[in-house]
Amino acid sequence: MNYRLGTMQDVDDICQLVSDAITEMERHEIYQWDEIYPARTDFEDDIKSGNLYVVHEGEDLAAFYVISDESDEQYNNAQWQFGDSYYVLHRFCVSPNMQNKGIGKKVLLHIEDQIKDMGYNVVRLDTFTENPFAQRLYRHNGYESRGYADWRKGRFDLMEKAL
Repeated sequence: MNYRLGTMQDVDDICQLVSDAITEMERHEIYQWDEIYPARTDFEDDIKSGNLYVVHEGEDLAAFYVISDESDEQYNNAQWQFGDSYYVLHRFCVSPNMQNKGIGKKVLLHIEDQIKDMGYNVVRLDTFTENPFAQRLYRHNGYESRGYADWRKGRFDLMEKAL
């Protein structure tokens, strides 16, 4: 798999991947993302900030993710266990065409190594409580819930893992 910073030329493919992911989630009655969030402007802003990464398997966009030191004020609801040297994973999405092949775990481990190489020793994230696939991925890879955030679409676990 090839990992690189996203560019504006990737936005159309990212938006298509998100549309495909929304269709797949809704097929499983998971209503986490919609036409409001995440939006094209979110990805454009992430690219401008240098925080969005794309993952290709051959010619195909397999996944994308955003890592940054930014977090919503709802993150203050958590009882974090591991200090202040953390980075936050946002908008991690694996193409529905690539799911159930171990790619989510493989990319997650790459993200953790990337964050560690950047000098941080903790990953934080939020995950929709009604998305059993994301919940399973994070919990099986050592993430623990530290509290909850309530946003427009419902309740999200605030999770953390020491690297």
